[in-house]
Amino acid sequence: MIYLDNAATTLHKPPEVAEAVKNAILTAGNASRGAHGVSLSASRMVFETRSKLAKLFGCPRADHVVFTANSTEALNIALYGLFSSGDHVISTDLEHNSVLRPLYDLQMRGVSVDFVPADRQGNIRYEDMETLFRPETKAVVCTHASNLTGNLLDIAKIGAMAHAHGALLVVDASQTAGAVPIDIQRMNIDVLCFTGHKGLMGPQGTGGLCIRPGVELRPLLRGGTGIHSYDREQPQAYPARLEAGTLNTHGIAGLHAALKFIEKQTVQAIGAHERALMRRFYDGVKDIDGVTVYGDFSRPERAAVVALNIRDYDSAEVADALFADYDIATRAGAHCAPRMHEALGTVQQGAVRFSFSYFNTENEVDTAIAAVRELAE
Repeated sequence: MIYLDNAATTLHKPPEVAEAVKNAILTAGNASRGAHGVSLSASRMVFETRSKLAKLFGCPRADHVVFTANSTEALNIALYGLFSSGDHVISTDLEHNSVLRPLYDLQMRGVSVDFVPADRQGNIRYEDMETLFRPETKAVVCTHASNLTGNLLDIAKIGAMAHAHGALLVVDASQTAGAVPIDIQRMNIDVLCFTGHKGLMGPQGTGGLCIRPGVELRPLLRGGTGIHSYDREQPQAYPARLEAGTLNTHGIAGLHAALKFIEKQTVQAIGAHERALMRRFYDGVKDIDGVTVYGDFSRPERAAVVALNIRDYDSAEVADALFADYDIATRAGAHCAPRMHEALGTVQQGAVRFSFSYFNTENEVDTAIAAVRELAE
């Protein structure tokens, strides 16, 4: 099988990731829940993983890295922890439902939300965002890159704009963490939400937030933390404030191994390889008669994603044919990005998304190009 659905999850991980998960299942105690050897070793591994993530994302304090099950949980913690009735939030048409659905729910609770519209290439105009700020604007919440088009937003510019208006910036880095350099201080990010199972090449069930010191989030969950057990309130200090219950230590061990692999290869090299594969595929399909490619490919920096349609065929039919006849795994449909499909005019047809990872090859890309060409004939 040729796996080109890496924007959903990276299937091929560094071998040491699986080995680390297996070893953790056999040996790890409960981090921060004891003073014996296996608990302490788990605690050390969890701390080392926080430190590696803080270094990777430019977070000045490792204790401001909070573990979650995925970016959806991280975004829910951030949005429900920041916003209250009367607040105003700015977002964009590029967003995934992990941003949209919490924002729609918050609208029903008295939070006002405005969306910056996207054009037919999936781009927004930053001057449109500038006009939406109000005195009560609490934050901008936006993705780093669209999971449908791969278009990258200028996060540093958005962050500077938000800060100039006294607002915060919350970023969904689901499609960029591990493949695009991120520095929360340089890029003016106040809360970065990420998942471990995509570009970071870790196990599913891992993710988290990096929180700029000085940003205060209300807990979404409350419960055991291993500390301050006699207090009725959740501990106030990060990360315990937002980490109620037992951590996914086995998954974090796998993420720890993945981060070591990324450190060795470097984010820059991983991202360059993925984008080279994406460009090879794009160049191979963009001029095929009957193929429509979505997104803006004029800029070198983007996520390694290409979404397309073939003639007026339903995208699910194309994806099924790719898998049944060519053994190529892609993603069809709406991709949990309804506003983006509305902007692109693909609500009814959906789109077929090809997404590339560090472990894909040029031969796989060439096979996928040939498959698209044959299906378009």
